[in-house]
Amino acid sequence: MVLDDLGGSLRETLRSMRGQGRLDEDDIEAIVKDIQRSLLKADVDLDIVMELSERIRTRGLDEEPPAGTSAHDHLLKIVYEEMVELIGESTVLPLEPQVILLAGLQGSGKTTTSAKIAWWFDRKGLPSAVIQTDTFRPGAYEQSKEMAERAGVEFFGDPDAEDPVEIATAGLDATAEAEVRIIDTAGRHALEEDLIDEMEAIEEAVDPDVNLLVLDAAIGHGAKEQAREFEDTIGIDGVVITKLDGTAKGGGALTAVAETDSSIAFLGTGETVKDIERFEPSGFISRLLGMGDLQQLAERVERAMAESDADPEDWDPESIFEGDFTLIDMRHQLEAMQNMGPLDQVMDLIPGLGSNLKDQLPDEAMDVTDERLMRYRIVMDSMTDDELRNPSDIGASQIERIARGSGTDEEVVRELLQQHRMMEQTLNQFRGMGEGDMQRMMKRLQQHGGGGLGPF
Repeated sequence: MVLDDLGGSLRETLRSMRGQGRLDEDDIEAIVKDIQRSLLKADVDLDIVMELSERIRTRGLDEEPPAGTSAHDHLLKIVYEEMVELIGESTVLPLEPQVILLAGLQGSGKTTTSAKIAWWFDRKGLPSAVIQTDTFRPGAYEQSKEMAERAGVEFFGDPDAEDPVEIATAGLDATAEAEVRIIDTAGRHALEEDLIDEMEAIEEAVDPDVNLLVLDAAIGHGAKEQAREFEDTIGIDGVVITKLDGTAKGGGALTAVAETDSSIAFLGTGETVKDIERFEPSGFISRLLGMGDLQQLAERVERAMAESDADPEDWDPESIFEGDFTLIDMRHQLEAMQNMGPLDQVMDLIPGLGSNLKDQLPDEAMDVTDERLMRYRIVMDSMTDDELRNPSDIGASQIERIARGSGTDEEVVRELLQQHRMMEQTLNQFRGMGEGDMQRMMKRLQQHGGGGLGPF
């Protein structure tokens, strides 16, 4: 995921301090240099890096750790607080009727994002609509309509119209019953004069409540100029970062936030309409530093339960913490994972556990794709009830029979059994947590109302 390299570098830097009771000036300087390298490598603007590192350096040298607090934990707290301060508060998008205008260059992901945001508000109980005004890009109307259908929200567009302003105003009239309306505007390869005129005209005609700038996570150092130009044109209230599931460095988004004096509103974390998160700075930085994000974890669990077709009388989720972990448990867990999102993203949300487990598990343990899950279902359908409940007893002759019965290769059956063993090992990590650890985690969740957690 985007910024993973940054998060890994920061965690490694801070981990190197463990066991030290006190940090001297050389220690602080070495840590600040490591943080600078990590941020610059992630494409964060130089001015921002220097400002942030100076604040960390000053506080690290001037502040004494409270009694009973290690030097590591105190500096971790400083880094956490300063990075949250850098990003700023989340853009306030109240759960109430509103019109949201999306701006951005071509290829930034506006069309997909419009459907995602509409889906997000719709799931919160506010009927939403997407209004497509892009008359510049071929296929924009069809793509937007298809994405809106996937999101289950109202859609308006006119493929025969040539005036984006007329489409926008007609769209507001046509979708008057929707409580949240997302206006998707056209983009260009650069912020050209005709695009500026078009956005200004649409903004004046529809008078949106919120203007959001959509940025590809891979934008890099170009974010500063682009953000400034959009800010000067229509004014930017918040930033949406897209394509966070790729290998982009993502630091440019932090630059855009600073340049527009706004904050991040949403994060796009995948290709489907459900792959969107409301941005919470404390939880985001906690995740970046390997401290989890219980709010997002709770939201994903809630979503997975709502979308699960498992019969509660057929399977009790709490049963996986008692007795053996069977293939029946595994099938339900894989289906739940599908609804929660990629496993590596989910593990990032677990306080004090996710980043460590990700480092220990092989890459294939994280790869639970729709195609693979479908193969596993077919294989499990060819197993007896005893084999499903006791997979460790399955021998070579049974593997041959199951492969023949499911129309798959024996290698697929062995892969399923291997996946089961890896999931069982992961589950044992949770089972190994002491009662006090689990109680502390639940207490923190209750205290913060499921909100993002800092290091303390």
